[in-house]
Order: sequence, then C-alpha cells, then structure tokens
Amino acid sequence: MAHVLETTRSFLYANPELELPGGRTEAFKKIIKQRALGQPIAYLTGTSEFWSLPLKVSPAVLIPRPETELLVETALKNIPPAADWRIADLGTGSGAIALALASERKKCEIHATDISAAALEVARENAGHLGFDHVRFHHGSWTRPLQGKFHLIASNPPYVEAGDRHLKRGGLRFEPSEALTPGPDGLSAIREITGQARAMLVDGGWLMFEHGWDQGPAVRGILADDGFAMVETLKDLQGHERVTAGEKAS
Repeated sequence: MAHVLETTRSFLYANPELELPGGRTEAFKKIIKQRALGQPIAYLTGTSEFWSLPLKVSPAVLIPRPETELLVETALKNIPPAADWRIADLGTGSGAIALALASERKKCEIHATDISAAALEVARENAGHLGFDHVRFHHGSWTRPLQGKFHLIASNPPYVEAGDRHLKRGGLRFEPSEALTPGPDGLSAIREITGQARAMLVDGGWLMFEHGWDQGPAVRGILADDGFAMVETLKDLQGHERVTAGEKAS
C-alpha cells in the first residue's frame, strides 16, 4: 500500500482513517493478487536494496540476495582502500555486485558483463541513478567481451542444477532461469569462468565466486586444479559455505 501511494509505512500508520483513491485501490488490489500467486515483492515494487543501495529490479534480473553481500565483503578485504585496480563482475544482472564495489572503491575501474541485454539495461539504469560513472558495462558471456588484465574478478553465476525442485517453488518460479541454473551440471558456469579468468588476471590477482551451500569442496577443487593458490571458502551468516576465492600464482 505504501508503494501504491508513493509514501512511507509510517505515514500509513499515522493516518489509518484515510481512504484509497479509486485508481489507487485498483492498483493495490492488482498487486495483492499478483503477490498471492507468489510473485516476489521486489518485482511488484520494482525495487530492492543491496549493500544499502536502492536498486531497480525487473523480471529480467535476479533479485539481489543478502548472502551475496559476503562476496562483496570478501572482495573488499582484498582491495586496498586507495587502490586503482581493474575489477570485473561477471554476470552482473542488476549490477548489484559491481555497484556495491563501486560505492566503496571509487578509484577502481570496474567492468560488468552480462549475456542478457535486458539485464544490462537495468544495470546501466542503476549505475546512472547512483551516479557511478566509473562502472562500464559489456554485453557478452563472462570474460569474452573484456580486454586487458584485471586485479580481481568476481561472479555470482548460475549454480543450481536444472533438476533442483526448488526452482519450481516460491519466488524462484518468477526469476530468470538462465540466471539461476547453467543446466544439469550446476558447476559448469564456474568451470567455464575459471578456465577463462586465469588469462585475464594479473599475477597475484583474485578470482572469487558465490556458490551453493554444498558446493564448497567442488569449487575449491576447480580453482586448485586450474593453478590457483590460497584457495579459501568463507561461510555466510547461516554457517553455510558460500564464497570461494583463489589467487593467481605468479
């Protein structure tokens, strides 16, 4: 209701006697029906918050998850505050990761890629709204549209196996499937990115992923097999292995 009236919840609590104008009543009923069908609130309001940044979202992009902030935290621990690094966010979606990093490391040159033109349109709009002109967007798969070397590459790629029953439940039914699952092998996107990323990183550069709660051992193995050192997995607030990072050995 606050969204429909373009006001705050506190205004609603302070004015319980007010009646909805006719047009707003119909709009309110419409989104209530959509919500009853399971559509995520973020899609109904068109907004979501990530890293305290207000972001536009649409069914063209995943809704940013709180656990993805661990990937941002891990990246920031490795990026010196005054660094002027080149950083890449692969499969950027709404731009959440790239824009969160841009908000904290203003001297860095940040590049974000996505294979979805519709997703990039949302990400560019978010960057423009936030005034982050040091983020550059590229249309294409993973590292393929990028040039030059990077100090850090981060990605929250699709990692859910196509047959996972959760994809047919709750709000996931309404999110873009290509951003959730790479197909029958939930690790295929991570393998592909790892294979591409080594040539794109400077010596000592970092590659890091968000992944499924039970994929930590497999992702550590993928990075180690590709020659990455200092491979480590970090746990989210629920105690699940969520982010794995590795350093390109010189």
